[in-house]
Amino acid sequence: MTETIAIDLGGRSYDVIVGEGALEAARPHSVFRSERRFAILVDAHVAQLHAKKITAALAGISLAGEAIEIPDGERAKSFGQLETVLGRMLDCGLERGDAVLAIGGGVTGDLAGLAAALYKRGIDVIQIPTTLLSMADSSVGGKTAINMPQGKNLVGVFHQPSLVIADLAFLSTLPGRQMKAGYAEIIKAALIGDADMFTDLEASKGPDHLQAHLKTAIAFKAKIVAADEREAGSRALLNLGHTFGHALESEAAGQLLHGEAVAAGMALAFDYSARLGLCPEADAKRVGGHLQRTGLETRLSALPGAPFSAESMLERMRHDKKNSGGAIRLVLARGIGNAFIHDQTDPADLLNFLKDQIQ
Repeated sequence: MTETIAIDLGGRSYDVIVGEGALEAARPHSVFRSERRFAILVDAHVAQLHAKKITAALAGISLAGEAIEIPDGERAKSFGQLETVLGRMLDCGLERGDAVLAIGGGVTGDLAGLAAALYKRGIDVIQIPTTLLSMADSSVGGKTAINMPQGKNLVGVFHQPSLVIADLAFLSTLPGRQMKAGYAEIIKAALIGDADMFTDLEASKGPDHLQAHLKTAIAFKAKIVAADEREAGSRALLNLGHTFGHALESEAAGQLLHGEAVAAGMALAFDYSARLGLCPEADAKRVGGHLQRTGLETRLSALPGAPFSAESMLERMRHDKKNSGGAIRLVLARGIGNAFIHDQTDPADLLNFLKDQIQ
């Protein structure tokens, strides 16, 4: 059974269709109008694993040339790969009324979304996430970006999709490590603003009742995005764990999955909140304990890519795109389900905290 969640953004509103068989269920949607042509941008690994499903589900739509395969991994989010994709789209003869189908995880979604935003000043993109992490987070909300040597997602635009199709059938081939990494984004929604959801997740001892938890996480994000589309205020809360996490991810040089980095980053955010006297120590321990029990490592010394440098992490955090007025901006917590934006970070204290955590 599939379910539909509405993202209310006025003239840019769209639906998220979630569930087993969502790709087939979405075919009657108006975005698949007969006169429109589609360019498929697909993760190369997904294309290999799910070619039969994708071909069957998209039978009858007008395709603009061969599918454009996107290499796996964060290295694909580069100017060089973006130029290659745009060149292929031009070769396909896409017009402004046509659209891009982005089939893959967060990397494919980010790159395809940015290419669609730039192509002839903007064409539609339909996001078809194939990982739990991209279903729970990156496919919804319109963020697109590529990376720079200084850090992740530093060059990009907001470009809302015209439809998101989260078909849980794609998860059947997702490795366990990737599933755990995606679960971090579901936990994140609870830690930001739903203490009861976190209690429920603790009781389930892992990613059970997946569709229900995923729908709750998407609906939570939908509400925040509708209130603050361009991250001028409350949407920044969705970055819980990301400032720490992006620094870890960059330092690990590809050895750490994004969701793993976010999980460790959320534990750091709660530990730092407790250190500052903002959050009960018991809540920080609950968060770290639950992450560890679900297979998400929070000890920096045990993460892939360790050992890390506190000084290097701090420098990367100084370049984070969420910063304002030259100050490091963190999402911290007053407790589980009560995150807030903290603009008064003392770099010296933060450095000492990182050193303590790395030991």
